[in-house]
Amino acid sequence: MRYRHGYHMSFCSIAFSIVFLISWPDRVESATCPFISKGFDCQGNGRPDKLYLKYKWKPTACSLPRFNGLDFLNEMKGKKILFIGDSISLNMWESLLCMVHAAVPHSKYSLTSAGNHSTFSLPEFEISLEYSHNVYLVDLVQEPRGVVLKLDSIINGDYSWKGYDVLVFNSWHWWVHTIKGKNQPWEFIEYRGKIYKDMYRLMAFKEGLSTWSKWVNSNVDPRITQVFFQGISPVHYDGREWGSLVSKSCQGQTTPITGATYPGPLPPGLSIVKDVLRSMSKPVTLLDITMLSLLRKDGHPSAYYGQQGSDCSHWCIAGVPDTWNEILHALLSNSHGARDVGLDFELF
Repeated sequence: MRYRHGYHMSFCSIAFSIVFLISWPDRVESATCPFISKGFDCQGNGRPDKLYLKYKWKPTACSLPRFNGLDFLNEMKGKKILFIGDSISLNMWESLLCMVHAAVPHSKYSLTSAGNHSTFSLPEFEISLEYSHNVYLVDLVQEPRGVVLKLDSIINGDYSWKGYDVLVFNSWHWWVHTIKGKNQPWEFIEYRGKIYKDMYRLMAFKEGLSTWSKWVNSNVDPRITQVFFQGISPVHYDGREWGSLVSKSCQGQTTPITGATYPGPLPPGLSIVKDVLRSMSKPVTLLDITMLSLLRKDGHPSAYYGQQGSDCSHWCIAGVPDTWNEILHALLSNSHGARDVGLDFELF
């Protein structure tokens, strides 16, 4: 799929609709974008098939607008957008950079990184698209006893999440992917003044997300800042993660699962996210990407992520994250808010 800006299609206003996949014949060329991380650059890493680049989501009762990068830049002119989360947020952020850069390939831009924070700026449009790597949202603190995951604390948000027009949060994978002694970045969990060596991870995720929700309730003015939660991006490994019962893995998969529903359980993180968002006093729009991504077992880097093994967690760019950004743009463009958008997304 070549990154290109397109035209607006009609966008109806209904409460809910199911989405399905259609072939999009003009999306057949490889991505030509300078911002793609090696692990997401499936074509650059030698993936031979291109059918996965041709699929587009279409709601059953209306049309999702074709992403128009120039429209996006004009609508967001003068604004600052921040993606906060793990490498799935990075997936979405890099996809968006490619999509807007394709619309104005000759515009001067800057891309800078400092610590866990990266900033892409287009001076012509006075727009800043930023990414903050923060896998738990709550604080991870080095103490004399060791690294502590503090489920009740979000000090980092007070100095790094304020002053933005749009915030897009994400957190899930690291709560359930970590294994002590292998890739777990903390040694203890602190919760309600007590220290634990470990905790049931779904409970820890819910408590951490509840702390995040309190931060939003206390610090975000919805008249100034729109808040999104990116939702739960599924994986397709062989029985090692929830919601992976259909295919043994993403290895060698070249076509989506047919139909509009997934013949297996949803990741349990999704219900936790919805429960937490329902309890919030400030409005947050859930970008519920789970179902549409579950059906895209063909969209992962698989063996084409630049290393040995297979990556069935992240997504190729170009690919599935482009759809996430099309939906984000549609929601940002809709002056009536997510309740009037004909997609399976909820405003809490």
